[in-house]
Amino acid sequence: MQRWERINGLIGSADGKRFRRIAQAYNLDHLLTHANQHLRALTPRYRLERGGSELGILVIDGDMADERRSVHSLSGGETFLVSLALALGLASMASHQLAIESLFIDEGFGSLDPASLALAMDALDGLQAQGRRVGVISHVQEMHERIPLQIRVEPKGNGASEVRLQHN
Repeated sequence: MQRWERINGLIGSADGKRFRRIAQAYNLDHLLTHANQHLRALTPRYRLERGGSELGILVIDGDMADERRSVHSLSGGETFLVSLALALGLASMASHQLAIESLFIDEGFGSLDPASLALAMDALDGLQAQGRRVGVISHVQEMHERIPLQIRVEPKGNGASEVRLQHN
């Protein structure tokens, strides 16, 4: 009976909240491990760790003597790179159980400076080289020049659009 009381004290609660938080924290740690692998390839300056709150995320800034920062303090370009790393980390986690061959990214590229844009594009090229299909929705001209196969949607007026494939 003592064993069950101890287990109940560690993870038990009537609504399962305590165990749910343990499971969520475990999964978040696992996600951050995968995301940090991708983030290291995107920009070695940052690492992610759990902190700030029980299920919060902090950014460790290597250029600032490993200062721990809130994710809310990141610039637009930095936020994009961290978000991309988290999305890639989530795809890495899921790929152990099912094949995720496609990734779609809707915008965010417009907030990147040229160096960050080049890093993001190199990372996406790396995913493509691994056999994943990467769909990018963007109006950034530099991306149009670098992406060989494009699906263009052009408005024709009165709510109509034309869709065409373009090879660069």
